[in-house]
Amino acid sequence: MATIIESIAVVSRTSASIAPAVALRSSPKFPRYVGLRPNPKPRPIFSTHCIASRIASRNSRVVCEAQDTAVDDVPAITDANWQSLVIESESPVLVEFWAPWCGPCRMITPIIDELAIQYTGKLKCYKLNTDESPSTATRYGIRSIPTVMIFKDGEKKDTVIGAVPKSTLTSSIEKFL
Repeated sequence: MATIIESIAVVSRTSASIAPAVALRSSPKFPRYVGLRPNPKPRPIFSTHCIASRIASRNSRVVCEAQDTAVDDVPAITDANWQSLVIESESPVLVEFWAPWCGPCRMITPIIDELAIQYTGKLKCYKLNTDESPSTATRYGIRSIPTVMIFKDGEKKDTVIGAVPKSTLTSSIEKFL
């Protein structure tokens, strides 16, 4: 603000009058602060994939705990064992294509874990890390993660893309049991 007043004073001097700059400095019409003011109570910024996992306390500064709370109960699968575990399986197979850096993948992990327990003996559930096994992900046209595919008799039967509710996955599974 001082530089603005000084520049006005310089302009005023060239016009042979300093009075407008002095009047501007003490004028009640202009606010004391010019520009952005600091917010005394900053709000935490929430990303779309962390809203569901934030802590309930309004005074807490922790925004997302999804990375620390995810528990992996579903076994991992790779390009090397894809043929024997998925294609040659006699029972239906659910495969989640995911990556460790993907927030929505972390949100859907507990749902896949619940489904693996719920359908024990009826359905096999696996996770394929697309960063570690890119050839299988490319072969099945995975362009967005998380993607959940259901295989039966070695053929892809259904695909669900994105972090969806458990009911959506359950209805897709029930069609092929």
